[in-house]
Amino acid sequence: MGKVSPRHPRAESLRVREQLVEGFKAGLVVPEGLAAHGRGEAFDYILGEQTTEQARRATEAAAAMLLLAKHPVISVNGNVAALVPAKIVELAKVANAKIEVNLFHGSARREAAIAKRLRRHGAKEVLGTERKFSTRIKEVHSDRRKIDRMGIGAADVVLVPLEDGDRTEALKKLGKRVIAIDLNPMSRTARKADVTMVDNIVRALPLLVKRAKRLSRGSKTNLREIIRSFDNKANLRATFRLMLNRLKK
Repeated sequence: MGKVSPRHPRAESLRVREQLVEGFKAGLVVPEGLAAHGRGEAFDYILGEQTTEQARRATEAAAAMLLLAKHPVISVNGNVAALVPAKIVELAKVANAKIEVNLFHGSARREAAIAKRLRRHGAKEVLGTERKFSTRIKEVHSDRRKIDRMGIGAADVVLVPLEDGDRTEALKKLGKRVIAIDLNPMSRTARKADVTMVDNIVRALPLLVKRAKRLSRGSKTNLREIIRSFDNKANLRATFRLMLNRLKK
């Protein structure tokens, strides 16, 4: 891509698209991932391509939930690895979380490429690539049913950026608390998760890292109060109203 002026109205969007194209060339992203990004970008337009107050509240709750978890795990797919690998690794360190590769369109080659990208950005351990630790979620009917027994299988809290709804529902049935990043507040993922950040992942992850670092210096009592006072359904309704109001303008 040629140099784009930062004053260009689509500068950030073009930068993100180019990252995904590079991720596709590197074997991280599949064509379906490019299509999924385009769908999410449409919702981001309605949000004004900015982090809303509702998203900030959800991010605060997500950070608190990760910090209180005994076995937090961050699930990573190709788009996530292409767009925010360094922030995934940074968040894992702050929250003492494990990182697991989990793909809708899976292959050993893609898993290895994603793990390599994460390690290049500082990850010491990446789960989800070794068959001997693999198990399955029966209720999920895609490659995402495969999880690592040492990772998502043992997790109490799972962060699922750019997720599909059936696995979110299945994780909930297994007794896990789910944190989602999803630009569509009406999706099954958004509605079934315990905490949903309706935000673009390139904004959500840096903010989540920042919030987690700040909250990690506080008390567990404060973290519990943040989670107790957060209502995901009410927050999603407020987000939806905001989007409707923007469409009316």
